[in-house]
Amino acid sequence: MTHRFHPWFGREFVFVERRLAWDQDRVTLADERGQVVSLPAGWTDVDPPDPFVVVAAGRCPFRVQDLLAVADLIDTLRQGMSDG
Repeated sequence: MTHRFHPWFGREFVFVERRLAWDQDRVTLADERGQVVSLPAGWTDVDPPDPFVVVAAGRCPFRVQDLLAVADLIDTLRQGMSDG
């Protein structure tokens, strides 16, 4: 588990499968007792680390594409408020 704020952060699980469920990329994992759980793939290390995150080495908490997405969302919300 790689999601920093998840209570299972740092625990290791056995990979079972990966699939799309309700348009969400998910992985199914089994714990040491064999209990199976499904989690968002982004909370695990199933994919290699994002190259930007590796190069930033903790110096930049946000990716450009994420900041641009937030800026677009803010613009959309502002337009909605001015139309109302």
